[in-house]
Amino acid sequence: MATEQRAGIDAQIDALMQPIADAASNFIFYSVPMFGADVPLIVIWLIAGGVFFTLYLNFINFRGFKHAIDIIRGKYVEADDPGQISQFQALTTAVSGTVGIGNIAGVAVAISVGGPGATFWLIAAGLLGMSTKLAECTLGVKYRKTENGEVSGGPMYYLEQGLAQLNWPKLGKGLGIFYAISMVVGCLGIGNMFQSNQAASILVDVTGGQDSIFADQVWVIGVVLAIAVGIVIIGGIKSIAATTAKLVPGMALLYVLTALLVIIMNYEAIPGAFVAIWQGAFSPDGVTGGMIGVMIIGFRRAVFSNEAGLGSAAIAHSTARTKEPVSEGFVALLEPFIDTVVICTMTALVIITTVYDPALANQNVAGIELTTSAFSSTLSWSPIPLSVAAILFAFSTMVAWSYYGLKAFTYLVGDSAIADIGFKLFFLSFVVLGSAIELSALVALSDALVFIVAIPNLIGLYVMAPIVKAELKRYEATYLSNS
Repeated sequence: MATEQRAGIDAQIDALMQPIADAASNFIFYSVPMFGADVPLIVIWLIAGGVFFTLYLNFINFRGFKHAIDIIRGKYVEADDPGQISQFQALTTAVSGTVGIGNIAGVAVAISVGGPGATFWLIAAGLLGMSTKLAECTLGVKYRKTENGEVSGGPMYYLEQGLAQLNWPKLGKGLGIFYAISMVVGCLGIGNMFQSNQAASILVDVTGGQDSIFADQVWVIGVVLAIAVGIVIIGGIKSIAATTAKLVPGMALLYVLTALLVIIMNYEAIPGAFVAIWQGAFSPDGVTGGMIGVMIIGFRRAVFSNEAGLGSAAIAHSTARTKEPVSEGFVALLEPFIDTVVICTMTALVIITTVYDPALANQNVAGIELTTSAFSSTLSWSPIPLSVAAILFAFSTMVAWSYYGLKAFTYLVGDSAIADIGFKLFFLSFVVLGSAIELSALVALSDALVFIVAIPNLIGLYVMAPIVKAELKRYEATYLSNS
């Protein structure tokens, strides 16, 4: 009876949220018919950003990869570099914000709707996103603010200061405020409720489903997650960075090794998987409007996962210890590669080589359940490490996004102890709420809230592109000419 009552409550909550989610989604994902598919304008906006910066910066996503690795290895570190955390910690903090449940659930949704071909466009979006990440994180460091030893940065700061430098102070301030408001609201979706909801879902599933001790008390999972997140975020960016520096490499390795084991054990299906990915990516008569439809699905899920063009990672990277803004841009370009090209591709290959059924195409799938069944079809014990990885993904994402939301909030209201504690408590309350809300409305609302920040961010990036290019040219002449 308790389960039925909870289902009824969830349905009521979902019914209340659905009109809001639909309205937000219809606004943000307004589509136009193009080549036989409905193409969301916001996705075109993000694709254009990745293509533009890849071409404008002369394929820096490929040219700069080795140098980014050298920076992470500490080759260019100097003791007196300004900032709060190391460049490696900045990377792990930002990666913890991108590597989340979307890498497990979102990929499954993309494949179930768009077929294996969506994987190709996921990878393409990840590679293009590397260039966008370099641009936004370079600006994040260049226009960061340091006050009483505390560093603040991100799109709201580079929009305000960068555009003021170009004699557009009112536009810059307006875009900065719009970005900050959107981020405060958006952080409650992608970086909070969506994560706790899916973490609770997989924990209930792995502990017995409807017979689980958590089935009628999912909120308990939310409370435990909220307490764990609260313990970390109370110490600010240094505590967050110290935690993610230890957590991110381990959780990513656990997931990738488990995925590789599944793929290797299904080695006979690997050639067919790559054929299906390639053919599905360019098929003129594929699902959801053929090639264009599959491309849009792949790009949309990739951006939801790696956040390139949203500017969120620049908030973390702006705190890195470096005197060269572009050096942190190089570090940042590794994020979409780790998040999308590696981890999302691993998820896709596991699904395609095991349980993918073309009959599922164009149907709604509660993503994480499909991924779980893909792993367990080969490794009966895999739900245990997968559930551990999923919960760690969710936890680390919430930790990072609490910081993003806090910095946006204090940009609007000013730094104070009351603002700091008040926002953190508000954020933690949504962790509990998210664990108990039905998935369908939550996914739509999360997508809409997080994508809206791409509008002011990319406007600023386009306008300030010459500044990024000048910084990059100077940096390469100094550090790369003889390397």
